[in-house]
Amino acid sequence: MNPVKVCFLGTPEFAAVHLRSLLKNENFKVVGVVTQPDRPAGRKLQLTPSAVKLVALENNLPLLAPESLKKSPEIFQIIKLWQADIAVVVAYGQILSQEFLDSFKFGAVNVHGSLLPLWRGAAPIQRSIEAGDIETGVTLQRMVKKLDAGPVIAKRVVKLNDEITATELYEKLAVLGSELLEQDLLKYTKNEIKTEEQDELKVSFAKKIEKAEALLSWNLPATTIHHRVRAFSMGPGTYVIFKGKRLKIHKTKVQDNAAVGVLGSVVLADESELNIQTALGVITLLELQPESKSKMTTPEFLKYLTIKKGDIFV
Repeated sequence: MNPVKVCFLGTPEFAAVHLRSLLKNENFKVVGVVTQPDRPAGRKLQLTPSAVKLVALENNLPLLAPESLKKSPEIFQIIKLWQADIAVVVAYGQILSQEFLDSFKFGAVNVHGSLLPLWRGAAPIQRSIEAGDIETGVTLQRMVKKLDAGPVIAKRVVKLNDEITATELYEKLAVLGSELLEQDLLKYTKNEIKTEEQDELKVSFAKKIEKAEALLSWNLPATTIHHRVRAFSMGPGTYVIFKGKRLKIHKTKVQDNAAVGVLGSVVLADESELNIQTALGVITLLELQPESKSKMTTPEFLKYLTIKKGDIFV
């Protein structure tokens, strides 16, 4: 059997992991790659290529990086010349036209970081953790014009505990998504898998994370704050204000103790523990980062800055 010819569309490292897996699999041949243009990154805002672009360049693959695929008919014509059998889309970051989706023998498929129909949209990994889900996963779906609404080809499930961060989950799902491509995508192209329509009554949406959400509110329960710290670990992070300065919060733990104090007040500050009152329960801050400083454990932070019971975090 001749290898399945793939047009790959993706941008971040999550997508690059999937591209590498296809390149190693003799059942597939990547005939071209489409990614986002170089974007400013870092403090100096230098133009930086996407992770997918770097993989494409390393492997001498035909590469396109249009600002808008929908508004670039000349780019679409080049993609047609690649004569791909299928388009594989992983975190590409642009809306694709129906004409594009219909232009491949086996259509277009997408690897999505949730158990569809749950968490359709831009930030499924983060929103799942923020919601306190006990399981999530990754889905291979056939793409349709409606966002993340296509028939499901296959899934992989991951059980979640209350400590896993979005960064850690991101890595796990990248591995499982690659497994979907290596195993289930081939079966799909052989018509060995029956797709399943999504249940629209179970749909939830993972809206894009806004920078304003990074500021934590003590008006929330400790558990909610803890979930948000874990969820935003891969961006934009979380912070509070202490004595007029931003203090990043990297790691927390929820206390069973439901002591009633002033919201945001220090309930306990000793050599190894820093506990803050929330709207429901107490939260322990385990890793913090003052402005212009490196990340610190709580003992390191308490040596750096004097904090006493009753002090207020905003």
